[in-house]
Amino acid sequence: MISAGDFRNGVTFEEDGNVLQVVEFQHVKPGKGAAFVRTKTKNVITGAVIEKSYNPTAKFPTAYVERKDMEYSYNDGDLYYFMDQETYELEPINSSELGDNFKFVKENMVCKILSYKGKVFGVEPPTFVELAVAKTDPGFKGDTATNATKPATLETGAEIRVPLFIDEGEMIRVDTRTGEYMERV
Repeated sequence: MISAGDFRNGVTFEEDGNVLQVVEFQHVKPGKGAAFVRTKTKNVITGAVIEKSYNPTAKFPTAYVERKDMEYSYNDGDLYYFMDQETYELEPINSSELGDNFKFVKENMVCKILSYKGKVFGVEPPTFVELAVAKTDPGFKGDTATNATKPATLETGAEIRVPLFIDEGEMIRVDTRTGEYMERV
């Protein structure tokens, strides 16, 4: 059990059958009346963000979200197969559990599989991935306006914007959280 007075960023707890993670918290002591804890919580399964105030003495059961490193093997229709690196067992995960940033993952990359009580609810790809540029228009000499970018298709099929000097076949580093070009590799 955890009390609302002990909330910190990243703490996960159960409330009304939902698994919530504290994104922001603030202990408030008004001049008049009792103190309270103002929080911004995220439902880890649905992704909904909720702002709510709690009495600091309110108690909630602690929720343990399991994060396990698994290697992406292949996909078959709507099922994506991940291999446990210790037991070498394949675990199928439905495409609905994958986030938008999964488009940057290629085969044999290690991802974090998020589960609660054995039910998988999310897949976290690595923060930075190195991918080859499969298709992009050539940059022209003289096209050097500040921060000029062009569209590029990566080897996984994801489309991002890259600087004009990037050519087809080059390896680049991409931030999977924002989908932005970081640097050449």
